[in-house]
Amino acid sequence: MDVAELTIVRTATLRDALAQLNQTAQGVILLHNNAGKFERTVTDGDLRRLILNGANLDDTLASLAAGESVILPVGFTRRDALELMRKHAINHLPVIDDDGRVVDLVSRAQIDEQILLSTPHMGNAELEFIDEAFRTNWIAPLGPNVDAFERELAAVVGSSHAVALSSGTAAIHIGLILLGVGEGDVVFCSSLTFAASVNPIVYQGAKPVLIDSEPESWNMSPIALERALEASKREGRLPKAVIIVSLYGQSADMDPLVTLCDEYGVPIVEDAAESLGATYKGSASGTFGKMGIYSFNGNKIITTSGGGMLVTEDKALADRARFLATQARDPAPHYQHSTIGYNYRMSNILAGVGRGQLTVLNDRVAARRAVFDTYKSELADIDWLEWMPEPDWSYSTHWLSVCVVASDNPGIRSSEVISLLSADLIEARPVWKPMHRQPVFQGAQYFPHDNSSVSDYLFENGICLPSGSNMSEGQIERIINRIRSIGR
Repeated sequence: MDVAELTIVRTATLRDALAQLNQTAQGVILLHNNAGKFERTVTDGDLRRLILNGANLDDTLASLAAGESVILPVGFTRRDALELMRKHAINHLPVIDDDGRVVDLVSRAQIDEQILLSTPHMGNAELEFIDEAFRTNWIAPLGPNVDAFERELAAVVGSSHAVALSSGTAAIHIGLILLGVGEGDVVFCSSLTFAASVNPIVYQGAKPVLIDSEPESWNMSPIALERALEASKREGRLPKAVIIVSLYGQSADMDPLVTLCDEYGVPIVEDAAESLGATYKGSASGTFGKMGIYSFNGNKIITTSGGGMLVTEDKALADRARFLATQARDPAPHYQHSTIGYNYRMSNILAGVGRGQLTVLNDRVAARRAVFDTYKSELADIDWLEWMPEPDWSYSTHWLSVCVVASDNPGIRSSEVISLLSADLIEARPVWKPMHRQPVFQGAQYFPHDNSSVSDYLFENGICLPSGSNMSEGQIERIINRIRSIGR
């Protein structure tokens, strides 16, 4: 609403003021002096008090006390405004320029919205599968939805077998067990990733060796992997597995990585937790290793609230994974266990959510790609921003829209950008802190890409922007405008 419509002067009557409050429906009008400068806000409560003190509707606002209103300066942040509103229990704040004039009226409803990094995007189909589980009383883990979700996801990614599990982490853990990883073994893993990629190595008593990213895709560097494999061969201790992570919805450059692992006889577990829906040279991310894993955590491109999937071409591995993930129960009329198992299977209800989500996977991918493309095109003239590359061989989902603040820019740092966005209730985060810099993996061997560490550079300069498939155009515009204001 135009500030002029909210303006009133002292020569106006109480009747005028009440009519203006009613017409504007903002709950507040703005009292100005004859020079056009702001004096105070006026509410219906202020007018009622005048009437209770003997004023009538045809009296002017001349008797209204000057008072001191809470105001905002030009350049305020949403967080500043909300803190003031909460402190003073008010819902409107005038924005005053250096000349004492009102340039805007900010309402709580207008600004009390946080834009989150990646929120679940639910549709209508999920409820149909959940209702079916309730109608048939398949509430406990396993059931028809689990079986169907496995078949349907396997078909989507072009894999022969899929095993629905309680999380992507559980899928990695089961994968390492299936490959015989145990106490004292070595497993290679991408360093630029979330801890869940590496933790299962330690669950098995094995030792992680961390591999840098390469600049073309930000995923595992073939150069660093080759150096690590050569070193391991010289030591006479090749890794039992290599966990290749595909970050932020983009596949790693799998051909050279697969060639190297085949040359040294080392199996691959492909951590595609963040890249369901992405492809590498036309084939689905997650289908290039001995096993691949996906995550359906609440922030992923599709979600089951919590859950994961292991895919493989090897039926024996899939059958063994189901056995181990269902407490390793032997086929006996009583509860008998000959090996240690895990409670890692997905529930029938959550699998129903996954089935509904899977029907709109392509739509969710298209929406997230559109978010990234909008950021990139609308901010193309910001010379201190560089965007996550998408090589010719990659079709990325852009699960998260990620950029880098160029290290040679004049004074702007990624931490500053994140902080300024946060002040306007926009969630942004750094790129993953590399595992070789995590205290829990201190001392783990690390192989950089070349003379410098790509992972370190990306962590120190990278920003993950809000990327949800359910973001509105207004939210995206708000983020773009806030970024454009930085450094002015």
